[in-house]
Amino acid sequence: MDTPSLGRRIAALFIDWAVAALSAVALTSVSYPPKNPAQNLMIVGFFIVEAALLTGLLGVTIGKRLMGLKVENPQGKPIGIPRAVVRTALLSLVLPAIVMNDEKRGLHDIAAGSRVARA
Repeated sequence: MDTPSLGRRIAALFIDWAVAALSAVALTSVSYPPKNPAQNLMIVGFFIVEAALLTGLLGVTIGKRLMGLKVENPQGKPIGIPRAVVRTALLSLVLPAIVMNDEKRGLHDIAAGSRVARA
């Protein structure tokens, strides 16, 4: 399997974060940049919900689609919502995404039984 570059993954993450922040601003009283920890948590919540639903059901987020990436299980299918929630929650903690194995899978992907691949 051709492992996508770290640059593409980070670009997809930034796009997804921007989508979550814009969604939070449009649908709630959150301002950007956030003015307090509660607003930060609201944006994180939007990120987790949006990324988990899209990843779990479709295998891609908006950022991953734009960067030509997908998240899949070992059979090449979307990972489902429960695994996507675990993966996205761990991803939002940052450290699990930074620690990678030889296959360039972060701890969040290992825990969810997923991998990032080219779409």
